[in-house]
Amino acid sequence: MSYPRDDAKLERVRELMADESLDALVVRAPDNVLYLTNFWGMKGYDACVFPRDGEPVLICLEASAEDAARDGWTSDVRYIRGYAEDDPRPPIARTLDAAVAAARPYGRIGLELSLGTQASDRMVGEPTTFTKAWFDAFPAAGDATPLLARARALKTEQEIARVRIANEIAAQAMHAVRRRLEPGMTESQAAAIWQGHVHGEGTARDDVELALPFSLVWSGKGIKTFTATADLPVVEGEPVLFEIWVCADGYWADHTKNLVVGDLKPEYAELEQQLLEVYAEAIECCSPGRSMAELDSTVRAGLERMGYGGQPTHPICHGVGARAHEPPYPHQAGGGTFEETMVLAVEPGVYWPGGGGLRVEDNFLLTSDGAVKLSPFPDGVVRCG
Repeated sequence: MSYPRDDAKLERVRELMADESLDALVVRAPDNVLYLTNFWGMKGYDACVFPRDGEPVLICLEASAEDAARDGWTSDVRYIRGYAEDDPRPPIARTLDAAVAAARPYGRIGLELSLGTQASDRMVGEPTTFTKAWFDAFPAAGDATPLLARARALKTEQEIARVRIANEIAAQAMHAVRRRLEPGMTESQAAAIWQGHVHGEGTARDDVELALPFSLVWSGKGIKTFTATADLPVVEGEPVLFEIWVCADGYWADHTKNLVVGDLKPEYAELEQQLLEVYAEAIECCSPGRSMAELDSTVRAGLERMGYGGQPTHPICHGVGARAHEPPYPHQAGGGTFEETMVLAVEPGVYWPGGGGLRVEDNFLLTSDGAVKLSPFPDGVVRCG
């Protein structure tokens, strides 16, 4: 999707580059290419050389020329061929040649040396990995990953607007499922309704070029951590948990929402009330100037008071932006304080032995007045109909 160049974002990157005496960044992760150029590649064969002074260079496949012309922020686009009769090497080898040539005028280079995760391209959930040759080509490079993490942790107005779009699509798809969910429907069928609405109706929006859905859906006793969507049936009175992600033109939403057909069973209703109280404490912690470690310890202490010490096994909070999971990652072993314009996913959860439980999660924008919820869909367990 075409957006005006986000100069506030790019200038923040350049200021951080100056602080670290870096003359240029060479990035290959699809989310970092998107962040610096607004180009979201199809197959992960793309790169960007981003100088502290001067015009960035976007390197992409010839087949993506139309996308680069429409969406990219840089006028210097250098194309590589997917297949070249005179060069039998794979395409990424030609990307590397072009990146080395584009970076040659610059002194100290920053490279993604410690990248932990990356967002996938927009074609398949199959991130291309960095070869040894990529790192060998820049032997004196510094690590640009911490710099990019600091820059990306604070969102610009444009980024916030893009995350809001992803949140809206996720919520609209939940309303679509809410109207159709019924007892006997399987988890995978419920997931298909949600995913179909995201991809079909989300992509049909005037302000979206491509919306992609990702989900884990669990019904009743199927609610566990890190298990696959299966074919358990929807049961009246038991929650159906939707762990859902939307990627809209490279920017993400990450939610956990819950539906129920009929009246929620008493044991689940009690758990919902207790968990929402801990959730409210967590949101209160997400204020500029507050300790990130305090959030994690506060939530886990609250769950222990409920009788669920040691839960959950998954993180309580993380950043959201050009990846579904990105810095900051607040936890007790880390440091740092919350800052204005961070966008966070907050997600406490409780899981019963043998299956069942609840998780609540939404995305929040941190402002001077505290955390602002971004999804229009309610938290807790929402009754269908």
